[in-house]
Amino acid sequence: MTSFKLITTSSPWLILACLAVGLAYAWLLYSKRTPWPTPINYLLAALRLVVVSALCFLLLGPLVRYVANTTVKPTIVFAVDNSQSVALFSDSSQLQQAATRLEAMRQKLADEGYLTQVRTLNTPAQNQETLSGIPYTSETTNLSQLLSEVQQEHAGQNLAGVILLSDGIANQGISPTYTSFSYPIYPVAVGDTIPKKDVLVASLRYNKVNYSGNRFPLEVELQHEGFGGTSATIVLQENGKTIEQRTVTLPANQALLQVPFRVLAGGVGKRHYQVQVLPLTGEFTTLNNTKHAYIDVVKGKIKVLVAAAAPHPDLKAIRAAIESNENYETTLFIPSLTTLRQQDYDVALLHQLPGRVSGGQEALEYVRQKKLPVLYILGPQSDLGAYNRLNAGITISTNGQTDEVTPVASGNFSTFKLPEGAADRLQQYPPVRVPFGETRLAANTEIILYQQVGRVRTDKPLLAVQTAGDQRHATLLASGTWQWRITEAANNNGQPEVYDKLITNLIQLLSAPRNKKRLNVYPTQEEYTSSDEIRFNAEAYNEALEPIYGQNITLRITGEDGQARSFTFANGEDQTGVNIGSLAGGRYTYTATASINGQQQQDKGEFVVQELQLEALNAVADHTLLYQLASNTNSRVYYPAQLGQLEQDILNADQKDIIYSSEELNELVDQKWLFFLLLGLVCVEWFVRKYNGSY
Repeated sequence: MTSFKLITTSSPWLILACLAVGLAYAWLLYSKRTPWPTPINYLLAALRLVVVSALCFLLLGPLVRYVANTTVKPTIVFAVDNSQSVALFSDSSQLQQAATRLEAMRQKLADEGYLTQVRTLNTPAQNQETLSGIPYTSETTNLSQLLSEVQQEHAGQNLAGVILLSDGIANQGISPTYTSFSYPIYPVAVGDTIPKKDVLVASLRYNKVNYSGNRFPLEVELQHEGFGGTSATIVLQENGKTIEQRTVTLPANQALLQVPFRVLAGGVGKRHYQVQVLPLTGEFTTLNNTKHAYIDVVKGKIKVLVAAAAPHPDLKAIRAAIESNENYETTLFIPSLTTLRQQDYDVALLHQLPGRVSGGQEALEYVRQKKLPVLYILGPQSDLGAYNRLNAGITISTNGQTDEVTPVASGNFSTFKLPEGAADRLQQYPPVRVPFGETRLAANTEIILYQQVGRVRTDKPLLAVQTAGDQRHATLLASGTWQWRITEAANNNGQPEVYDKLITNLIQLLSAPRNKKRLNVYPTQEEYTSSDEIRFNAEAYNEALEPIYGQNITLRITGEDGQARSFTFANGEDQTGVNIGSLAGGRYTYTATASINGQQQQDKGEFVVQELQLEALNAVADHTLLYQLASNTNSRVYYPAQLGQLEQDILNADQKDIIYSSEELNELVDQKWLFFLLLGLVCVEWFVRKYNGSY
């Protein structure tokens, strides 16, 4: 219901003055002899009186107050835990009867004037209309999220309570008992609280990334109920083929039993392992007897050759930074002190090589023959003329003088990012010496760090990377950076994060071949769960490797069973990509093809979908959680046979309608209808005068 009231900001007696002004104006205008009849003269005078008086009244600034009253009926939300565990471990007929009776209760409450709403774990309120036929298919249970979303959606409304049908098993999110809810919760408990005879694979422990040819540990955790002293057989399979099995004796108590395996990582790529406990006689369910592991087997560690003209503190600092990443290993070569090992190196780091003294030619020749990407570190012993002839991206002209500089990060280099706060830490680094003179960059060279002299930032490079064909080379124009690592560690609790990350990012950039693919299609995550929606993004490039959009791309997804699914989409600037929906657990490969400027381009890859299996882990309902949840909201727990009592308790609570009032205050002169009314009156007056032969 809406009402309004006129409010004057001045003395009400001024309204009489407004009427007097209108009356005087009408008398002066229409008191003379007129060509029209007397009744028309009175009508015209009245119109002029109204218009002038109204305009004078508007000059007083009157206000209009609107008051709107809205009645909100009490709302009861029927929240259903539609997880798989409810259907798996509850009596099916009892569950169906409970859903039917709750639907009847919903209709009864609606007849009594209540608003009702149905929610499930994964269905918004507007998409779920009835309680009948709800599929219990959710692979996870997050009761806290469900109840919190209901509270947020009905904030400021008349939420009378939530009826929660659940077995109390929550396996995601925080426990709802730790959340404060502003409405009563009426739990309806289903499921069985009596422990069942069961043996299950509780979890698997393993490293997700392992090196090819190495053996890695895979630890199985078994849990059981009622099988103490019984022998159980555990089978380990790789891509469907049994590679090992063990027989263990289950302990008398319910403690976890850990069974270790040592698995050989063969080949390169993603490998699928399955661990299964063979079913035992009398076992309640075998749904939780199997778990899957997906291992990413990669090539052995990246090998870095660290060669130097002579011993130097930089070598220890740089090697420590490189080896802070467990995927890298270094080999040191110093002429006359160590022997150059003939290995398949991925990257070379040359410290003050080429040098002014002989002895480093062996390393330089090896790098040249193997065409290794190189990080050059220049110093007092460097032969700058020989370095310039290498065409490594920077040409240095100097008279032998040096300058002391500190590093400043380039804001234009985006190939890799340094940790947050790197700019401040770089400012804390002590100065290092660099050649003083002119530096020239090749066209294909990017600056990572600039030189700063005192407080003046220059445009001279301190660290730069050159891309030449399929290779990259980097140059650091200063030795003595060991001081940077020590200083950062001293200032940051022994964590030289920025220095280590800078070096490891450089090694990674140099060891990775330059990406010349003109079609790049990839999943937005490396790993999904079976309940996730899987999305792919795509990038397309022209011959100059500039991004182009609107290319029609065909994506083919193939599972371990050989079944394939195809999708067609176009790439866009906003990276909308394609959503292929959810997939069952397993290892999948994909192939993407597109015709770019008449040339067929292709990209391949693989990804993993983890089978959750959370709902089958626990076959025992947790009614204790429901009792605590009800106690926290001043309610009680009901069972399916007590739904009639639940209905009476809600009706007896006699929830009242809530009336919300909203008040709006506006100036009367802002009302558009008033403008058109006065304009209409003026037009009528003008028309009558005109019609009767006057202006």
